[in-house]
Amino acid sequence: MARIPNSVADILKSQTTRGLPRPVDYGTADVASHIQGNDNFHRVFAIRPGEHVVMLTDPLLDPRVIQAVYGLAKARGATFTSYMGPSTRPMVVPDEARALVERADFVVSTWFASVIDPFCIGLRSGKGQRWIKITFFRNLDLLQTPQARFPLDVLGEIIRASSRAYPDEGAFDLRFRDSRGTDVVVNFTEAMRKSMKADNRWRGHNVADEPGCYIHFLPTHGPNLYEVKMVGGIHTNPYMPVNGILYPQWAVGFERPFEERIGVEFKDGRVAAIHGNSEEAHILRFIIGGDLDELGCGHNPKAPRFDIYPAGPNSPGALHFGVNALAPSDYLQRVMPNWEEPHVHMDLVTFDTTVTAGNRVVIDEGFLMALRDPAVVEAARRYGDPADLLENFPV
Repeated sequence: MARIPNSVADILKSQTTRGLPRPVDYGTADVASHIQGNDNFHRVFAIRPGEHVVMLTDPLLDPRVIQAVYGLAKARGATFTSYMGPSTRPMVVPDEARALVERADFVVSTWFASVIDPFCIGLRSGKGQRWIKITFFRNLDLLQTPQARFPLDVLGEIIRASSRAYPDEGAFDLRFRDSRGTDVVVNFTEAMRKSMKADNRWRGHNVADEPGCYIHFLPTHGPNLYEVKMVGGIHTNPYMPVNGILYPQWAVGFERPFEERIGVEFKDGRVAAIHGNSEEAHILRFIIGGDLDELGCGHNPKAPRFDIYPAGPNSPGALHFGVNALAPSDYLQRVMPNWEEPHVHMDLVTFDTTVTAGNRVVIDEGFLMALRDPAVVEAARRYGDPADLLENFPV
């Protein structure tokens, strides 16, 4: 396997490294590239005539993003209402906003509640509401970026190829290992795999046109190799099938990768211990007792490899282990007071992990094997040079 950027040395010399909030120069795309980004935006936001669109926003969202969604709704004969919450961090939809959200056919949201609040989940599964989470579309200038214009059809093929790497039937172990000593095992049942593969994101369907869908824009954050909803969607489950130890290279909220080899020990899906003596290890101890809510894998080859803010990397094969702690972190509140995630959350990041599903390799030392799948290469060929589109990672 050809070497890809995945080491701490690579992170430190990268021009796009970001673990804390700071301004980013997105540049300006040429006309052709600009149109490609706009086309993806129009396709993903599949608003229909006569629908009612509700947008859940926060004070720091670029108002041009609201205008863009409003303009698209208006152009398609849909009605539009927006509701501004105090921040992106609410974990539940407040009572005064519930009737507004219930009325919607199509919801665009910056709120963390979108993914975790049973109220939101129920509106998707019960009413068939279509949701787009815009954690990675907080500034309209992002439409100028390579990740915004990466072909949606190729992205879908990449995700489906990753899905095919999972065993076709029966139980299996999903295992994560790296040279630092990481060895985490998720015991997958057949029911978990069926739940995962039924999700629109795992089917490579990144357009919000299916009842009950949940889409990330810009694409793609995830899909998750594991998440709590695979074991019933209840964070109070006494047992979740994740055990072992993770040695992350880095985490959101820290300026630089970790110098110490910090161990995060999981038992029954929760953080049992943090091993290490550094200041970073001490800070991370706030997640002890918290549950592994999601284990996400990037799939967009043009997402900057080492930009992990605000919610983990989106580059293919880069992983984020998202833990929800029992109480907020004073450190995160201090260094990221306006963070897009709640201060109970922590995304632990690796770029060099090998992941196996049974006896099949999903990721080889940080390289997503789906990028070499024949169907993916053939799909990429329609849009340009496959090697450039799939394996020329921006760093």
